[in-house]
Amino acid sequence: MKTSLGLLLMIPILSCTKRDKQEINISKMNNSVVFKENRNIENAQSKLKSALLENEILTEKVIPDSKTAVNVAEIIVFKIYGEENIIKQRPYNINYFEDYYIINGTMPKDLAIGGTFLIIISSKDGKIIKLTHGE
Repeated sequence: MKTSLGLLLMIPILSCTKRDKQEINISKMNNSVVFKENRNIENAQSKLKSALLENEILTEKVIPDSKTAVNVAEIIVFKIYGEENIIKQRPYNINYFEDYYIINGTMPKDLAIGGTFLIIISSKDGKIIKLTHGE
């Protein structure tokens, strides 16, 4: 009886240990957990397969206005092309046409050589249609 009880008490401990090993890369901000990556991807795979089949978005637009479009664009282009480089391309040119935000940087006046970024984002689902940086 004692052996069975001991085994029953060990199962939760072992299962917690296994789960802790699967969770990696915990991100904290202001002493609170923002996200944690998890190696157990079965649930994520199931949700992805379902979403690809259903293609369901429960809002008219994911990106409702120009300010949000610029915020999304900056997150992406800062990471790829460098924040300092992109900030020099302000003010950005932005157009909204047929449910797409077309955003590109302006060439700094003190530079004769170089280029600007161009990003086109769908307002409906946030999908990036094009992302380039001209030379």
